[in-house]
Amino acid sequence: MPLPPAPTRRAALLSPEALDAPARAAPKNGRRPAAERHSDDPRTRGGQALELFDDRRVVDAGGSEDLRAPSSRGRSAPAEVPVEAPAVAPAPRPAAEPPARPKRAKSTGPAKLFVLDTNVLLHDPMSLFRFEEHDIYLPMIVLEELDGHKKGTTEVARNGRQASRTLDALAAAQGADIAKGLKLDATGHKEAGGKLFFQTEPLDYTLPTSLPQGKADNQILGVVQALREVHEKSKAGTDRREVVLVSKDINMRVKARALGLAADDYQNDKALEDGDLLYSGSFALPADFWTRQSKTVESWQSGSSTFYRISGPIVPSLYINQFVYFEAPGEPSMYARVTEIRDKTAVLKTLKDYASGKNAVWGVTTRNREQNFAMNLLMDPEIDFVTLTGTAGTGKTLMALASGLTQVLDDRRYTEIIMTRATVSVGEDIGFLPGTEEEKMGPWMGALDDNLEFLAKGDGSGAGEWGRAATNELIRSKIKIKSMNFMRGRTFLNKYVIIDEAQNLTPKQMKTLVTRAGPGTKIICMGNLAQIDTPYLTEGSSGLTFAVDRFKGWPHSGHITLARGERSRLADFASDVL
Repeated sequence: MPLPPAPTRRAALLSPEALDAPARAAPKNGRRPAAERHSDDPRTRGGQALELFDDRRVVDAGGSEDLRAPSSRGRSAPAEVPVEAPAVAPAPRPAAEPPARPKRAKSTGPAKLFVLDTNVLLHDPMSLFRFEEHDIYLPMIVLEELDGHKKGTTEVARNGRQASRTLDALAAAQGADIAKGLKLDATGHKEAGGKLFFQTEPLDYTLPTSLPQGKADNQILGVVQALREVHEKSKAGTDRREVVLVSKDINMRVKARALGLAADDYQNDKALEDGDLLYSGSFALPADFWTRQSKTVESWQSGSSTFYRISGPIVPSLYINQFVYFEAPGEPSMYARVTEIRDKTAVLKTLKDYASGKNAVWGVTTRNREQNFAMNLLMDPEIDFVTLTGTAGTGKTLMALASGLTQVLDDRRYTEIIMTRATVSVGEDIGFLPGTEEEKMGPWMGALDDNLEFLAKGDGSGAGEWGRAATNELIRSKIKIKSMNFMRGRTFLNKYVIIDEAQNLTPKQMKTLVTRAGPGTKIICMGNLAQIDTPYLTEGSSGLTFAVDRFKGWPHSGHITLARGERSRLADFASDVL
């Protein structure tokens, strides 16, 4: 792969240990410790070892100074090559998690009163504790509907039973008084600072005659209207308390607004408000990047890879394992991955070019930039969790399967491939399927059969029909098809796990699957967020979106959004116009 011209400054200060040091994630807003500059006098460094980390004084929280001794290991600089004294590098920091999301500032006005619909509790039984300092009100009809949904083995029934147990625990807490409101932090949820109120007496309200009085939704609307009238008649000199209906039912929110009542959707289950804000995993460097970095960039070679240490305003916007690329007319292109972020500097590592035939993975070569990014993640043993999103025909399943076969059969890095997917039908369900677990999952695994057929055709070894049959048997013996229904309690050791159609998973299901990973296991989640078939699941609340957003910046995970389809011109055109 062509590389940009070498910079003017060499990184001779780096020791061999530092060249191969693992990446460390650092918070983007971390403070740089105070450090003393190393002397620029060349006579003090004539035959001495160059150190990566120099003497410095670090002031701790108590105000005392800790003098750190210089490292005893280093790399001697050749006498005939003059080396400039570099600025001292900050002390190495331990690996840190991605920066936490900033909390919203609490409102200064009176606490709102949120009236919850039954579907909110059935959707998220922990929703009672998601409203910060505000209070919650449950009409009596909501409790009646919860009782009606408690039977069964479905997720809705389980959530209903969990919500009922939560309400019982709050009511049984020491000092609980239903008349004055139950403190939501009584069971240990300190993030909830409000109170829970039940409807303990009938309320007087009047709804339009066109709304049937016996329907549960209309009774909840009547309660909201009555509460609003009660709080409008509050004491003089005090701010009016806002009463808001929270419901997952769109029609109910529309009816509430038609009656002049405030209504909102339950937003806490959404990882993102807008699907366009989803982390893409790649970043385009500006056209003047090398012009600005020409004096400050450092580069060095380690094996077949070139490393660049960069600085500047783009560093705070980068994440560990994010891909960066530079493409400009008339200039050599560069494709690299962020391997380290320390304070105001980042280290980029050039990629292996899997578009070349000599680097083919199980006979498969990448056809575009994003596919090459994805293959670098799939073939990296230090990456434990990979998420791939993209439209139909971008090569997600083929690349995951090809890299899995190479690492299982050739490299012996993993013992076998485990493949599963969400069994959600596009149309009407065809009913129960006969046979064993693998036979039942067979109709859902058509993508696996199609890709295995393609990989078998690409084998140009000339072994003949018997040889190809033996190869296919060997491949299929290393691929296990498992159902998601039986994943609870399992632990996968040294496995290569592929989760297909992950956009149809809820965040709870995604957590269940990812936490099955044992030592030496790699998990690949793939999906197309534009093809969600699970009812009541959107791009913002999908488990795949949840995983991409929460894992970004972790040193052992990576994500890439595949942009261009490679299946056929018909499939590409259909993806654009249909």
